[in-house]
Amino acid sequence: MKNLLYILLVTLTFTACRSSRALLTKQLDNKLSTPFYKNQFTGILVIDAETKDTIYDRESDKYFIPASNTKIFTLYTAIKTIPDHIPALKYIESNDTLYFEGTGDPSFLHPYLRDSTAFTFLKSKTNLVYVTDNFQDKKYGPGWAWDDYQWYYSPEKNALPIYGNVVMINTNQGIQVTPPYFKDSVLNMNHTDQRKETSNLFFYPTQGRDTLEIPFITSTVTTRSILENTLNQKITTRPGMPKGTKKTLRGINADSLYIRMMHESDNFIAEQLLILTASELKDTLSGAMARTYILENQLADLVQSPRWVDGSGLSRYNLFTPQNMVEVLNKLYIDLPRERLYTIFPAGGLSGTLKNRFAGNQKPYIYAKSGSLSNTYCLSGYLITNSGKTLIFSVMNNHFRNSTSDERTHLEAMLQMLRDHY
Repeated sequence: MKNLLYILLVTLTFTACRSSRALLTKQLDNKLSTPFYKNQFTGILVIDAETKDTIYDRESDKYFIPASNTKIFTLYTAIKTIPDHIPALKYIESNDTLYFEGTGDPSFLHPYLRDSTAFTFLKSKTNLVYVTDNFQDKKYGPGWAWDDYQWYYSPEKNALPIYGNVVMINTNQGIQVTPPYFKDSVLNMNHTDQRKETSNLFFYPTQGRDTLEIPFITSTVTTRSILENTLNQKITTRPGMPKGTKKTLRGINADSLYIRMMHESDNFIAEQLLILTASELKDTLSGAMARTYILENQLADLVQSPRWVDGSGLSRYNLFTPQNMVEVLNKLYIDLPRERLYTIFPAGGLSGTLKNRFAGNQKPYIYAKSGSLSNTYCLSGYLITNSGKTLIFSVMNNHFRNSTSDERTHLEAMLQMLRDHY
């Protein structure tokens, strides 16, 4: 009799779940059949994080431009290769001389991260030689917009970033410029641009009150000059390390970089994390090498092979599927403790780029990364339902003519359906 009751209970539970899922599928299908979604491309995949059952699938094997959802792949790559404390510098000490090279560490005197590990280390030495030939990448990613050179979200990549590779200008007490090396290169005048395209000449409006962050043009000469000005000592350069075993100076906690990248959608940190990954794999600093390595190893089992060209998602050449996103999110869900995972991702209604959207009633129900370009909005991450289940989801919208705000509003309604009915 007990066995019969158990079988009956299991059957009823299974039937109820199947019925609930069928109703949810119908609701989502109806939502996506409205005129709002008629002239855009939308792909969705939702799975149960524990059972791995597919809850909803719409065009999830199709390729979409991911925008900053690309940073989910960058995050996974960094977590699988970079130690808890990132490599700030690599160096060899010979007699009284310190030979050092960059690793791509973006935190060196970064205006928000404010890490001084490398600065303090170099400041304690006297004869400094900066080794310059390990960077085998380009300043910009393929497909980046050429006219973004002057905007805060598009700093150049290099082996030894300093001050985030941007000039900070404000008027707290007169015009303040960081790094101070550029103080004579800032003109207090109204101009159509913030910086000359081909030189490090910057413009701050006469009635300016905001703090401007303007990328500067990087080069070996510029990096050395900023270092000399900051350390207040002479630095020489050379193309290769002397013979010997390199040592690694460990710097800032890696999670502080991951949180900044994911919460603020920081493109610069995303790009430099791939450079840092390369520094852990070989002596050559190349984002392409880092991407190839992770795709051929830890991500060799992806059902579709993505086209992945940068770390940040600035490029429209990137092509990923919702299945790609869910597969990597699932790997992160398996590998990381929940508290750490949900700290790294922005929380709906609470933090980062989701602070003003996707709020829960009493606590967050969404932990996810958004991605926006013109005519593109994507959101991928984790959803906690009212019943206590965890869903892994990816929603990718391309080629819409509506406002991004309207896209988010319609997406929020669908996510609330999942929260309330699964």
